[in-house]
Amino acid sequence: MPVDTKRITGPETSLSPYSFCKPKETKLLVNDNQERHDGRNADKIRPIFLKTGVVSQAQGSAYIEQDGTKVICAVYGPRAVIRKEEFSMKGQLSCEFKFTTFSCARRRQYQQDTEEKDYSVQLLEALEPAVLLHKFPKAQVNIYVTVLQNDGSALAASITCASVAMADAGVEMYDLVTGCSARLAGDLLLLDPCTHEEYSSKEHSAVNNGSVTVGLMPSLNQISAVTSKGEIQFEHMKMAISKCVDMCVLLYPVCQESLVKSVNTSIKENT
Repeated sequence: MPVDTKRITGPETSLSPYSFCKPKETKLLVNDNQERHDGRNADKIRPIFLKTGVVSQAQGSAYIEQDGTKVICAVYGPRAVIRKEEFSMKGQLSCEFKFTTFSCARRRQYQQDTEEKDYSVQLLEALEPAVLLHKFPKAQVNIYVTVLQNDGSALAASITCASVAMADAGVEMYDLVTGCSARLAGDLLLLDPCTHEEYSSKEHSAVNNGSVTVGLMPSLNQISAVTSKGEIQFEHMKMAISKCVDMCVLLYPVCQESLVKSVNTSIKENT
């Protein structure tokens, strides 16, 4: 009996695998003891692991791990600008931010979506003030950030990771840039929020409900970028920025220590 070779052998109806997942339980931001779900206080951040030189093919690279958030960054350049553009004595930075397909609870796409493109622009704006662009005219530095696992505060971790990776690549900078995020819910302020603590546009409460991410150059005591989501009153915004700045200053020695270890390792290898 002839067989229809054009027909796809499979069920006529199918269901999304997410329909078999159990619905997420709504977790409170803090319990009765004012502790978060992982035992932290509101003003505590997660432990940080930072390492440089993880990508051998790149001029500079770094890997940062904040508990469940894992980010890797590779820096290439300075190298000649391929595109034909107007002559400029200033160098160029290009940032590409990407979630891996398996990094989030729901599978991400291979190509950049709107959120990733938005993060790429915010990352570029945070790093550009710290780089001496006039030191490499008619050239560009390419920064590629990949989030291997997302458990909140991915942009803040990417700012710190990319800054250390550029320093590892030998790109001349005024200062390193460290990043920190904060979540505001009424009078409650949580530093370094996890995924379920981050602000979502689906939430109904509109007063003092949002998140703030700050990029800071600690040695110069200058803020390179501030981004926010949601609706936050001015006084609460000032408080959140102040808390993030204090935490960025505390992150600075961690970045310096990782760079010193990288330099010592390279000296031992060369000798």
